[in-house]
Amino acid sequence: MEKQKIVKYLQGYFFMLVACVAYALSTVLFLAPNSIVAGGMSGLAVLLHLLNEKLKIGMILIALNVPVLLIGLKFCGWKFIAKCLLTIVVLGVATDLLEFLNPMTEDPVLAALYGGVCQGIAIGLFVKFEYSSGGTELLGRVINRFIKVLKIPVCVGILDGIIVVLGAIFTENPDNMLYALIVIFVSTKVSEIILVGLDKSKLCIVITDKGQEISETLLKNSPRGITMLDGQGMYTHQDHDVLLTCVKNHQLSQLKQIVNGIDEKAFIIINDSVEVRGQGFQALGEGIVESKKSE
Repeated sequence: MEKQKIVKYLQGYFFMLVACVAYALSTVLFLAPNSIVAGGMSGLAVLLHLLNEKLKIGMILIALNVPVLLIGLKFCGWKFIAKCLLTIVVLGVATDLLEFLNPMTEDPVLAALYGGVCQGIAIGLFVKFEYSSGGTELLGRVINRFIKVLKIPVCVGILDGIIVVLGAIFTENPDNMLYALIVIFVSTKVSEIILVGLDKSKLCIVITDKGQEISETLLKNSPRGITMLDGQGMYTHQDHDVLLTCVKNHQLSQLKQIVNGIDEKAFIIINDSVEVRGQGFQALGEGIVESKKSE
């Protein structure tokens, strides 16, 4: 058991290092050379560097985060803050060590796209292995403690928005807001792929009067399980069968054809499933990182 814990700790540290390098590459290869201020403390560090090139982005990033960590210490526990500090120091050092690299593109749109990909990889790994680079996310947690009506994502969004607007003002480039949106959108999608994977599933809810027949046909043509629930239409007060199942994306068309062929009056609700674990899908314990509550 101890050996497994050691392996997981080492795995976490390794991917934290990979994430820091990916984030640093996003900054030095794409965003900073093209004067793109994309929000977060890293964006603010880029902005301060653009205003005074003698200031190194990595060192600015560490300096900006130290007071935030001190504020967050009271609310988040010393273990979480210690992990944040380690990540920030590694990220700051990696950013300054890699500044010798030449920019890969002078096209700001391409820079925003590639920068977003690198940031997305980093953010996905940070979240997956329970690390944090502090910054506006941690500051958002602190603000939420005092202003409950503002949820953490809203706080982070406001802070990042302010930094993006300041970047557009001080660089005298309104297009910076567009580039920042590209970075944020791409990084969000890439980080989602890191966390969830490409093999998404669909949650299907079928409301029908022929639940038994549809279930039997689906089970013969698909390896997916089905759960039947009793339902009642509140408008007609008639009883209906409610079928609940998860299918892979490529199986969705087949499911709709089967349901339509048996009951044209059936009602189907289809939702994206962020994660499905269990028989026929990802194993329950696969990819789970053990964690302990911060003290």
